[in-house]
Amino acid sequence: MGESPLITPYEVVIVGGGINGCGLLRDLALNGVKALLIEKGDFASQTSESSSKMLHGGIRYLENFDFALVQEALEEKNLWLKLAPHLCSERPFFFPVYKHWKYPPIGLRLGLWLYDFLSHFQNKPHGWFKKAEVLKEFPELNPEGLLASGQYYDGIVDDHKLALECLYDALVEPQVEALSYHEVTKVETVNGLEKISIKDRLTGEQKTVKAKFVVYLTGPFTDKLLPKLGVPWTPKLAPSKGIHLWLKPDTIKAPASMVLTTKDNRVIFVIPQRDAILVGTTETPVKENIFDIFATDEEIDYLIEALKSYFPKAPITRDSIISTFAGVRPLAREEGAAGESLGKVSRFHKIYRPTSTSYVMIGGKYTTFRRMCQELASEIVPRLEKRYEPNKTLNHLRVHSTVGTFQNNEITPEAVKCIVSTEKVRTFEDLFKRRLSKLEGFTEETRIAGLTAKDLDLPLRGPSKA
Repeated sequence: MGESPLITPYEVVIVGGGINGCGLLRDLALNGVKALLIEKGDFASQTSESSSKMLHGGIRYLENFDFALVQEALEEKNLWLKLAPHLCSERPFFFPVYKHWKYPPIGLRLGLWLYDFLSHFQNKPHGWFKKAEVLKEFPELNPEGLLASGQYYDGIVDDHKLALECLYDALVEPQVEALSYHEVTKVETVNGLEKISIKDRLTGEQKTVKAKFVVYLTGPFTDKLLPKLGVPWTPKLAPSKGIHLWLKPDTIKAPASMVLTTKDNRVIFVIPQRDAILVGTTETPVKENIFDIFATDEEIDYLIEALKSYFPKAPITRDSIISTFAGVRPLAREEGAAGESLGKVSRFHKIYRPTSTSYVMIGGKYTTFRRMCQELASEIVPRLEKRYEPNKTLNHLRVHSTVGTFQNNEITPEAVKCIVSTEKVRTFEDLFKRRLSKLEGFTEETRIAGLTAKDLDLPLRGPSKA
């Protein structure tokens, strides 16, 4: 299929449509920048849909003395609770303390106070519960060695839907566009502009666009993609794989979320939500292909065994699992930290300029994406001889999803067709997983409101990203 004519030059082309790509597109759009977002799959279909579904400061990062990061993340968490209450909410998290825990209870109590302090006391106040009080709340919790439990507050979120609504908000502005299932095949500098060749992975159509600047927000895929495109780059990531399980709601009697520590010092969250229980995550080096990764039997068994040690009377088996998912965290590697635990690698982000007309950002936390994008936008917008106004991203999102995440929406054929026509859906899997936030496994037999992929004239799923 031949190449289409050149499109009028953009000021900025963003490669990568996860939370950072969608967040940066929104920031640039609100500041009047003509921008294009290019994503190889569906928007928010990789790392940005594979988090622990939390907006949080990261209480465990206090151990690493990352106080500035925790404070920034808590400020952002509390901001998004106000800006997008339909996508996120504040929940109590219990943190049980056992005799085998490496720190005494006073250490946790100090940490909980510090967590509230770093939130400028915008969090709901933390609490402390004696052993009997904890067991009354969690009757299946292992009482052996239990001393007490702290309680603090963090947010839960529909991660991919927040990214999508940032995208929808950006697209309100007429000078921006976003393309899913488009792969960047070549980038070259021609007459001071970046010439980007792209291919539609569903139709085979090829296009070429030009831009003054290219921004690569490709997360864990950065180290492999940039050299392939000829961008001056040496590996800078310490990718970490995390897996999660969605469990049936009656698997564990857990009326509130919990933070559990394993014998090998990992942190596991148990979060009741969406008529299910989310359990995760793990911290392991990535060995397989990092596109479309999945939870292995070994990793699933690890989480199940960890849960059983805390809830020995609960009927936790593989039959308890609704579905599983996995993702890769794009952690920024520290110089000389090759042997460091992945759990201790900093969640701070880093920005690079490999050429005078390109930017790369890696690392960071989901919760702080808006601040990360602000830092990028504050560099790019003035170079376009425009005034950058950072406070524009403090406004509420103007376009909401047709079907909410935490509301009991009736999914009708009419609602499904509306989503397909208005929410950047290109495959049936996009609709099922990310526009409707379904937890069940996706198969060829899946129907939505009685409709099949054929009924909606959609391919079942996109091509493999490998």
